[in-house]
Amino acid sequence: MRKWDVIVVGAGHAGIEASWFASKLGVSVLVLTLSLDSIGKLSCNPAVGGVSKGTLVKEVDALGGLIAKIADKCAVGYRRLNKSKGKAVWATRAQVDRFLYPKIARSFLESQRNIKILEAKVDKILVNNRKIKGVVTNFSEAFYSNTVIICAGTFLNSKLHIGLSSFSGGRLGELSSDELFKEIKKLGFEVKHFKTGTCARLDKRTIDFSKMMEQAPHYDVEPFSFDNESTPKNQLSCFITYTNEKTHKVILKNLDRSPLYTGKIKAKGVRYCPSLEDKIVKFPQKDKHQIFIEPEGWESLEVYPNGISTSLPFDVQIDFIHTIPGLEKAEILRPGYGIEHGLISPTQLYATLESKLIRGLFFAGQVNGTTGYEEAAAQGAIAGINAALRVKKEKPFILRREQAMVGVLIDDLTTKGVDEPYRMFTSRAEFRLTLREGNADIRLTPLAYQLGIVDKAVYAKVKEKSEKIEKYIKKLKSIKVVFDKQKKFSLFEILKRPNIEFSHLKSYLDDRVPQGVLGREVEINVKYEGFIKRELAQIKNLTNIDKIKVPPSLDFSKVPSLSREVVEKLNLFKPSTLGEALKISGITPAAIVNIYNYLSSKRKRRKRRIYES
Repeated sequence: MRKWDVIVVGAGHAGIEASWFASKLGVSVLVLTLSLDSIGKLSCNPAVGGVSKGTLVKEVDALGGLIAKIADKCAVGYRRLNKSKGKAVWATRAQVDRFLYPKIARSFLESQRNIKILEAKVDKILVNNRKIKGVVTNFSEAFYSNTVIICAGTFLNSKLHIGLSSFSGGRLGELSSDELFKEIKKLGFEVKHFKTGTCARLDKRTIDFSKMMEQAPHYDVEPFSFDNESTPKNQLSCFITYTNEKTHKVILKNLDRSPLYTGKIKAKGVRYCPSLEDKIVKFPQKDKHQIFIEPEGWESLEVYPNGISTSLPFDVQIDFIHTIPGLEKAEILRPGYGIEHGLISPTQLYATLESKLIRGLFFAGQVNGTTGYEEAAAQGAIAGINAALRVKKEKPFILRREQAMVGVLIDDLTTKGVDEPYRMFTSRAEFRLTLREGNADIRLTPLAYQLGIVDKAVYAKVKEKSEKIEKYIKKLKSIKVVFDKQKKFSLFEILKRPNIEFSHLKSYLDDRVPQGVLGREVEINVKYEGFIKRELAQIKNLTNIDKIKVPPSLDFSKVPSLSREVVEKLNLFKPSTLGEALKISGITPAAIVNIYNYLSSKRKRRKRRIYES
């Protein structure tokens, strides 16, 4: 029987990147998936990217990964988020064709000669002396390897809920991997269950779009992949509608038929993507909730009503959907449902995503307690790289928090763990002004080049971009002009002003002002110079956070700029030091900085009162 260098269990977004990166490092890879037709399937909304998630996509691309390339090949519409804010926090999101995405993902994997894909269900993990030896499938076939990556998504011991009916399955109409979950538990891993869900899919022919507000795509957005230069000339719009009092009455009337509110679903759900019934119960003061009607593809009749995820019975789904403007006659093609799925506690993993219990056994994706395609892809990239490096007996690859959002994600998972599904936010990063979409290639492609994942031409292109940015900044500092009938200023100083953009300086420069990402990166480096320095200084002040005491009487709701989640958790756990606070899952470094500043200002005020008295 042939022995493989790396076996990847699962071919969702984590499994795709894990197998791709391992194969790019020259090792043989066997991918075992429950269904060849479900490789890269978009279980939830047909979109990639978003605030912080777009950065993860760009970082995986900068390392040589696939999610950005696949998304660009099947994108139906792009938008730039945070446009009203500074350019450093702009984010990219794309609607993608839900049916094309899996086909393109599969074709990428099949194009790699050292990847073999097989449709099979893994039921057993072979271990000897705490070292991985391979897996056994449901047709009793053993496949051997000293390196296995579990990318099982939501398929471990999973149960679907539609009203008070529940049944086994990792996705509607697909199997659950109950035996694999038992194996993982038997090996000594701490396991738990989380809850997620999706909304009904609607027939667009039965929707009255005239009652909704059109959300047109943005045509001035760069594609996700640094290899691509343009987005489609024709793109599809989304539409916006809202729930109302009638919608809320239907849902509140039927809570006794909700698995969420009758106790049938016991697992913790996604805080930042709750079901519609959860939103209505927890935010009774809101008289409406926004719904985005998103296209599922160029030729698809299905649309995704983002914002009405539910596990209510099918008849209740029909009733409440028909109360929403534009959806009065909408027909449901697929019902929404809730899903409880198994996972491991990610604190049982090293930063390489190799398990501490079994040598050579890695975990990546939702099996580590995350939610989202982008978080899964990022983990798959790191697991795939490190599995291959283990095979080659080379030094592991670890991204630090200050290097990448991927580093923040994995550090949070492996050091803090998860008590609810983890979603990436920019606020989780201390260096979020540095970890931008536009400079992901400058930060990470040189590392990928050193590993041998990207070729010399790609590296040279990134190096040229970096050098051009430095050149333009140096030039801006060297040219001084009389500006606004005032004294002389350098162009660098002028560009720092809030209302000045790089393009405004064109007349002062000999050569053409760079456009797109290049021009934006120059501008960001100039405008945010002070903020970035201040950010680094604040973090330095918190190097001894274990020694900074938190008064037991402190009411965290009084601390400015703390989110509701952070206040809830801090008031519950009552940490005695800032170090203890930072170890709590969901507590961001930005929150720690806010608390530190609040305590510092209180101490200063107290000292001033003592002095004045």
